[in-house]
Amino acid sequence: MKHIHYFGIRHHGPGSSQRLVQALDALQPKRVLIEGPSDCSELLPLLAHQQMKPPVALVSYASDNPECHFYYPFATFSPEYQACLWAVNHGAEVAFIDVPMAIKLANQIQKNEEANEPPTETDEPSIKSEEPENQTLKISQDPIGALAQLAGYEDGESWWNDLVEQSLDEDTAVFVAVAKAMNALRQSLHDEQMIDSEDEIREAYMRQEIHRLTKDDTDDVVTAVVCGAWHIPALDSDFALLDSNQKPIKYSSKQDTALIKTLPKKLAASKIKSTWIPWTSARLSNQHYGAGVPSPMWYEHLWQNRNSKQQAQVSWLAKVTNALRQKGHIVSTASVIEAVRLAQSLAAVRVRASVSFEELTEAVVACLCFGERVLWQELAEDLLLGHKVGVIPDDTPLAPLLEDLQRQQKQTKLSPEALVKEISLDLRSEIGLKKSHLLHRLNILGVPWGELLDFGNSRGTFREKWQLQWQPEFAVTLMENLVYGNTIYEACHQKTIQSLKQITDLADLTEKIQTALQAGLDKAGAKGIEYLSLNAAHSDNALAMIKSIAPLVHLQRYGTARKMALDKIGDLVFELTIKAAIALPYAIKNISNDEASIYQQHIESAHKALNLTADESLIQRWWQAFDEIINSFGTGSQYHFTILGQIVRLSYQAERIDAEQLNKILQKTLSPAIQAEDAAKFFEGFFAESVEYLIYDKMLLNAIQVWILGLQEQEFIEFLPLFRRVFSVLDSGQRKRLLDTIFGQNTQDRILFYREDLSAIWQQHAQILTNLLPQDAP
Repeated sequence: MKHIHYFGIRHHGPGSSQRLVQALDALQPKRVLIEGPSDCSELLPLLAHQQMKPPVALVSYASDNPECHFYYPFATFSPEYQACLWAVNHGAEVAFIDVPMAIKLANQIQKNEEANEPPTETDEPSIKSEEPENQTLKISQDPIGALAQLAGYEDGESWWNDLVEQSLDEDTAVFVAVAKAMNALRQSLHDEQMIDSEDEIREAYMRQEIHRLTKDDTDDVVTAVVCGAWHIPALDSDFALLDSNQKPIKYSSKQDTALIKTLPKKLAASKIKSTWIPWTSARLSNQHYGAGVPSPMWYEHLWQNRNSKQQAQVSWLAKVTNALRQKGHIVSTASVIEAVRLAQSLAAVRVRASVSFEELTEAVVACLCFGERVLWQELAEDLLLGHKVGVIPDDTPLAPLLEDLQRQQKQTKLSPEALVKEISLDLRSEIGLKKSHLLHRLNILGVPWGELLDFGNSRGTFREKWQLQWQPEFAVTLMENLVYGNTIYEACHQKTIQSLKQITDLADLTEKIQTALQAGLDKAGAKGIEYLSLNAAHSDNALAMIKSIAPLVHLQRYGTARKMALDKIGDLVFELTIKAAIALPYAIKNISNDEASIYQQHIESAHKALNLTADESLIQRWWQAFDEIINSFGTGSQYHFTILGQIVRLSYQAERIDAEQLNKILQKTLSPAIQAEDAAKFFEGFFAESVEYLIYDKMLLNAIQVWILGLQEQEFIEFLPLFRRVFSVLDSGQRKRLLDTIFGQNTQDRILFYREDLSAIWQQHAQILTNLLPQDAP
């Protein structure tokens, strides 16, 4: 009797899982060995825990090099998951047999170190061959695709789905057929010496592990080995490859040991952390994470309907129909029936044993989406990728960042909930500040558990309002930040420091510093202020300095509210404002319209921010720059008229120039001597934020009327979009009042008087009216 039975599966295949479970039921093995990292075997029983709900992933990382990590995802329909479940439920021994994580991580660390080494003089750049890829190499890279081509399919996915995953045939003999096919493919590669060396090393390790675990077995102990179908010819002697003499190849322990010795030295067990984390159905489609299932929810559907595959096709169409109806599309029952018939007809024409996913999709597009593939694409992401998130047991050993998160959630009494919830935080209380820091830090790490709705809108900067909604996949994202540290504070600090080093723009630096201080990262904020001070000292970019003023002023006020030591911020605000004021008159000369638009936006922000400061000398220096620009206008200054209009408006609003001075400026800028295009720019810059002035200021209105009436017809037509843009800020009431003012119908200027001498006149008019009326009128 054979004591070791091999089952070649496709990772994450529902058809493979179903046949594997049937084969295990028939075989009743005492031991189940699974392709996977052998030093993580002790975590396998957790897969059968009642609280474990796939998709989940086994994650392993080097504690000293957290950027080196591996994920092994498991779905409900994964053969490895079902094999583990079967073993635990039947009391069988279960273990992984592949290269351990201690070696894989050591290998990755070594590769990272080699990649960071500078090239030596003897290093030559690799030259990629321009010769077309030969058939042998194609087989090595995609063996299933090679078989699919031989069978007349365009891709390996469709062929394997028809043969195994979607097939109505439940015969476990498919394992033998697949093993023979893989044997034939690998034989061709072996003859050409094209088998991947990494595969050979892994298979050598698996052979040794299988031998180690089964060498003391008695005759009644049966072992089942579950691995990728590609490895069967290297593990199972029944499907062994042939050497040049056409004899089965036998792998000796000495040869396997020699291969394994080429691997790097294992990391110490204390330097490796492994655990289970929640995964998502959408991430199962990502090749980067070792899954690469194109349509995970379709596979999930097949698994759920594995005992009634004929019904699975109809129920899938029902799901599509419900999705379309939820989006407001009308789908009749007759259309669904036609879709079923069309899918069956397509399968028959293509001589397929059963309706596949391709036929169902084409039927959906034709019958339910009215031939519009765009409509199907709108549904595809939700239907095929889904939003399913796994759950891990409470007693699962957690990664450091997840442990720290749970600890802080308990401290702050913020429970992760799937429902949307709004909270208001008082930053003057210790618990409120802790909650704020946690939410801000998670946002820095790319975990948007909370969204800041407003910040101190009603009560200064002492309150924050958040909208919370926890997504289990945040745990996965948090894991990816282990590269920065093992606690949330440490990871945020390191990530922020790295970001600050890469930023040179003063405004961006300021915003990053404010983000750090909001998250309570005082050391990172202080470091950012150092970078900001250094960059400001060497900056001669007027726009960059003007852009940075508003964020710095807000940061200064924010720091005061949070009781932070930001002494240097005040000095930076003063220094940058002085330098910006000196540079501004020269910066706005001979600039393009696009540049002027950017300057206009940031001058407005800086001006509003400076008005919030209590430093009169600083504000006065800012005004001096405006005065210089206004006074030098008309002397060949070459200022951009949009910025000039803006500066004149700000000065007029602050009463630094009176109506008479403004009238002189308007007569100069809107005169026929100035090109109509420049006058329009001035008009836009002046009225961009204050067009309502025309309602109350007759002098302004008269000046604008004279200018507009003096425009040529073609110029007027060209400026219509500008007029529309400027006047669009007015509401309907303001527009009516402006029109009344223009056409002399403004009732606000009318004054009524009582005149007693009109009484006699009224009597005469009344007599005239009486004579006009018919005599028989009542």
